[in-house]
Amino acid sequence: MKTWTTKSGQRLYRLFAGRNNVYLLTAGGKSLLIDTGRRHQFGALVARLGRLGVDRLDLLLLTHTHYDHAENTAAIAAHYGTKIFVHQREAAALRAGDSPLPRGSVLPTRWFMNRMRGWLQPRCAYRSAEPGIVVEARLPLAVFGFAATVLPTPGHSPGSLSLVVDDEIALVGDTLFGVLPRSVWPPFADDPQEMVKSWGRLLETTCRLFLPGHGREIGRKRLARNFAARRGTK
Repeated sequence: MKTWTTKSGQRLYRLFAGRNNVYLLTAGGKSLLIDTGRRHQFGALVARLGRLGVDRLDLLLLTHTHYDHAENTAAIAAHYGTKIFVHQREAAALRAGDSPLPRGSVLPTRWFMNRMRGWLQPRCAYRSAEPGIVVEARLPLAVFGFAATVLPTPGHSPGSLSLVVDDEIALVGDTLFGVLPRSVWPPFADDPQEMVKSWGRLLETTCRLFLPGHGREIGRKRLARNFAARRGTK
């Protein structure tokens, strides 16, 4: 289980790694989960939190409401009494347990989604959950005990969110992909141009590390190179 400690002493844990990353942020006895993993991972998630001494999750931040990030939301809320953060543009999807499927952002995934969307959509539904806090704009979390800020970073989905921790580390969901060695381009995105603008917003922070929902961590130089290459493209 990889961990990071920020300048204020907050701890970040990567509870699951690779295909579906799930992170935990702790500070002063408070705990914040970032995304939920897949349904079959729920038992392992509870066990890993238990090994860390976490028997209460104060907050859950959904970077977006696609099934592979939000499938365990209802189970986590019921088990831990957790308050859920979601962007206003995706709150209705969470309430409905609906996973709106994104468009492909490269030729193979565009072809795939154009042909398979109708078959896939009903198979991606999950248990509905009620948002606790609906985010519309940048939201500092100091009132909740964290030196962190929720930052809207739309593009992959309309309501994608990132969490900027101590202006050092950003948890970015699928706004970036860490699967390929040089690229950070996600294979799916509803609005690629808006997503690239969100990369610029992330680079406006002083974060040195970006933790994606899939794959390995991404350094600032790598993101900056990709942003420079993609900026202004149609």
